Amino acid sequence: MTQHDSPSLPAHRPGASKQAPEAPDSLSPSRTARPWMPALLYTLGFLTVYLLAICTPWGQRAENPWFYLGIQGGEAAWIYPLSGAVYGSTPLPPLELSAKPTVMAGLAVIVLLTLVRRCWRQGCAALGVAILAIGAKEVFKSTVPRPDLVGAPENLLDQGFPSGHTVIPAAFTLAVVLVVSPRVRPYVATAGVLWLACIAAATATMGGHRPSEVLGATLLACACYGLVTWLLPPADAPGATRSPRALPVITVTLALAVALVSGARPDTLTRSLVSAATAFICAALVWCAAVGWPARAARRTRPDLS
Repeated sequence: MTQHDSPSLPAHRPGASKQAPEAPDSLSPSRTARPWMPALLYTLGFLTVYLLAICTPWGQRAENPWFYLGIQGGEAAWIYPLSGAVYGSTPLPPLELSAKPTVMAGLAVIVLLTLVRRCWRQGCAALGVAILAIGAKEVFKSTVPRPDLVGAPENLLDQGFPSGHTVIPAAFTLAVVLVVSPRVRPYVATAGVLWLACIAAATATMGGHRPSEVLGATLLACACYGLVTWLLPPADAPGATRSPRALPVITVTLALAVALVSGARPDTLTRSLVSAATAFICAALVWCAAVGWPARAARRTRPDLS
C-alpha cells in the first residue's frame, strides 16, 4: 500500500440529510387541532335567535303577525296535500303523525349502517347526535317558557321554539353523515339538505311554526353535531372528502328551488318568500356543518410538503 492509499469512506452528499425530514409532531393525526369552533358558533347562534325573537318585544311583534298573513291555516300552501293533514293522505316524513315513525326509522338506519360498516365510535356518535338534538328540543320546549311581552292572543303563547318537525331532518342528516362511507358522504349530505329545505319551508308556510323556531331547530341540531364531533377522537372525526366541484353549486341551486316550491302560497308573497329564505338558510347551515367545516379544517391542518 502506498502512502497515497487510504481507507474507503462513504461518499458524503451535502443534500442527503435534507431529503427525508421527519414530520413535526404537530402534524400527527393525534395532535390535529380539535374543531371546537363550529359547536360554539352554532350554540351562540341558537341562543341569539331565541333571545332576539322570543325574549324581546320587537321580536315578538315581528313574528306574531306571521300567522295572519294570507288565509289562516295551511290549506293555501302548494305542499299542503303532502302534509298529511288531508284525511286519508300519507304525510311527507316527518310531518303530522309520521314524526315518531321517522325517528324510529332513522335510528334503525344508523344502527344498521354501524353494524354493516363496523364503525362503532362513529355509530355511537351518530346516535348521540340524533338523540341529543331531539332530546334537547323536548327539554327546551318543556322547561323554557315563552314570555308574553306584547299582549298576544292566547293561541300564540304556546312554546314552539325550536321546531320539532325541523330538528328531525336536520339531526338525522348530520347523524347519517357520520356513518356512511366517505365517498358517498357528500351525496348523502345533499339528499338530507334537500329533505330539510322541503320540511323547513313547509313547516313555516303552513303556519306550524314561526321562522325563528325553524331556524332555531336547525342551529340546535348543528350545535349537537359540532359538540359530538369535537368529543370524537381525531382519528374518528369526519374529515374532508373528495366530491365533484359542481356538487356544492348543484346542492345550493336545488335547495333553493325546493325551498321556493315548498314554501309557495298563492295568497301571500311575503309568507312564501320568507318561508323559502328561512328554509334555504337552514339547508346552508347543515351543508356547512356536514361538508364545509371539515374541508376547511383539513386545509388548515394539511402539512406543507414544499
